[in-house]
Amino acid sequence: MRIYMGKERRLRRIFREDGKAVIVPMDHGVTTGPIEGIIDMQRAVDNLKGGYVDAVVLHKGVAKHVESGNLALIVHLSGSTIRGTDPNWKVCISSVEEALLLGADAVSVHVNLGAEREHSMLRKLGKVADTCDRWQVPLLAMMYPRGPKIPSEYDPEAVAHAARLGAELGADVVKTVYTGSRESFRSVVEACPVPIVLAGGPKTPDVKSFLNMVHEAVEAGAQGVSIGRNVFQANPPRAMAYALYSIVHEGVGVEEAYRRFVEASKRGAPR
Repeated sequence: MRIYMGKERRLRRIFREDGKAVIVPMDHGVTTGPIEGIIDMQRAVDNLKGGYVDAVVLHKGVAKHVESGNLALIVHLSGSTIRGTDPNWKVCISSVEEALLLGADAVSVHVNLGAEREHSMLRKLGKVADTCDRWQVPLLAMMYPRGPKIPSEYDPEAVAHAARLGAELGADVVKTVYTGSRESFRSVVEACPVPIVLAGGPKTPDVKSFLNMVHEAVEAGAQGVSIGRNVFQANPPRAMAYALYSIVHEGVGVEEAYRRFVEASKRGAPR
């Protein structure tokens, strides 16, 4: 008889039966403040309900006051601000236990490989991973190559190192950036022993190019996406969520996903 442990049960709330997920991080209020799309957090979350998004990433203070409905909840444990002297230094601002009290299905931690205080973030990631194992809580590690020794945060070798680092220190899922080509990103995926989800980056005006990046990443082996600004700043957010769902969960091509985005933008995405 198979025994289902806590991590597996919780991961099933985030990753569907196909093993893939559309995650929308909305933790930007700590880093940059109340930017467009997340000024009213309940409205921002409500825009994502309806079946196309599997999980949202929120900070603890927002999670206390926002009703997430059918969306799985990932509580982000890291923080820094663009107004600080070292924005790349992510410090621990919450705990696994606090996240569990909020009903979280998982937690996330941010590490910048190559940052001046990389060692501090690595120590934090390792300790959080230990606590997650103890409480059977899935850990999503947001792993980015950023710092004075990193010539490009999209360099395939640096991204592969960042992703592998997250897995080596105990993450159950790794989020990282696209390396620019299907072939180079496949090498990142193949060298990481845990599932990878794609980061979205800043809002882009070229929707078709953005969807092409997502499609190539999924073809290269990504198990989904963790994309914030390109979703909650889209017009409307539900249309972009529908397009991402179409690529990640239904395997449609770029042209069809873009067509669905355009049609959904006009009429509203079907429920």
